This record gives sequence, structure tokens and C-alpha cells, in this order.
Amino acid sequence: MADTTVVIATRDRAEELTRTLTHLRALAVPIVVVDNGSSDDTVDRVARDFPEVEVLPLGRNEGALARNRGVRHARTPYVAFSDDDSWWAPDAVTRAEALFEQHPRLGLVAARTLVEPEGRTDPMCAIMADSALGTPPDLPGPAVLGFLCCGAIVRRTAFLRVGGFHPVLFFRGEERLFSWDLAAAGWACAYVPDVVAHHH
Repeated sequence: MADTTVVIATRDRAEELTRTLTHLRALAVPIVVVDNGSSDDTVDRVARDFPEVEVLPLGRNEGALARNRGVRHARTPYVAFSDDDSWWAPDAVTRAEALFEQHPRLGLVAARTLVEPEGRTDPMCAIMADSALGTPPDLPGPAVLGFLCCGAIVRRTAFLRVGGFHPVLFFRGEERLFSWDLAAAGWACAYVPDVVAHHH
């Protein structure tokens, strides 16, 4: 049985989502798509072409808060976020699961994100790697207070305990505020370049 669920929030991007789900299908993990009131054929297309994927149609655009719905719906100990144009490397989820088991304070793994089609590392990764917080002995990489959501895997209990993404931020900046909430509750976010996500 899988220990990680992939949660994707989407709106009116059926083509991009189809490519993403094709990549993610190889992971053989539960996938939850939260639809932010799409006016295109997103919901129907996922139901037709990816029957193994659960779709939560919201009927309206909830922005980043749609991810909260997906996490609450998941039943696994960990949740990997993808955008509708991003996906995980084949070994990313299992690597992250092992890290969570080894590091009890770890609430979130911030992955190295490769920007496709060139495969170059997102500039945000260099900032995380050079974090002024350093690498505490009980974490697998530099502690960070910010991350790219399309390259983040969370411990579900930690996510729920701090309330997920805050409703004050509809979209943009939600990662930074969430990382602060985790830190305030005693959890840590760490950048781990061996865990890889792809973002098109």
C-alpha cells in the first residue's frame, strides 16, 4: 500500500494536466486532482482518461486552498504536491518517505526542481541550498523558510496540525507563510536535492 498521495490543484489546464498525469501514473500512488471550477473539459477528461485518479470538483476557484481539500481527502501519511504542469522523478516519493521516517522533526521536503524541457535547476533551489539557517544535525538538508510547492512533499499530520495553507493568501506567497506556520509549531522544512521534481 502506498504511503504518499499526490495532490494537484488545477483550473482550465486540461492539456497540461494530461501530460502531468501521464508522468505521475508511473509512480503507482494515489492521485487526487482538485478542480478549481474549470470551464474546460478538465473534470471529464480526467475521469475518462485516468479512471484511477480521484477528482474533487469544487465548482469555484479556491486558489491555493484547493490543496488543503486534497490533503484532507488523502489517507496516506505523506502528500506530494504537483502543479498541473509538474511531476515527480520515479524515485522521489520513496526517497522522501525514507527521510520522513529517519527525521521525526521533518515536516516538509523541498525538492530540487528541474525546469523542462531544458532540465535546468530552478534558481530558487540555489537559494534554498545556501540557506542562512544551515543544516541542523536532525535534518537531511538545509533548513528553509520557503519552497516551491510543485516540488514539496509534506508530512500529512504536520500539515493538518498547522491548518494547511492559510486563507489570507489566495495564491502566491502561500509557501512562505506555510513554512513559517510549520516552524512555529516545531516542524522543519529541509531542502533535499536528491529528491527531484520536474516543472514544465
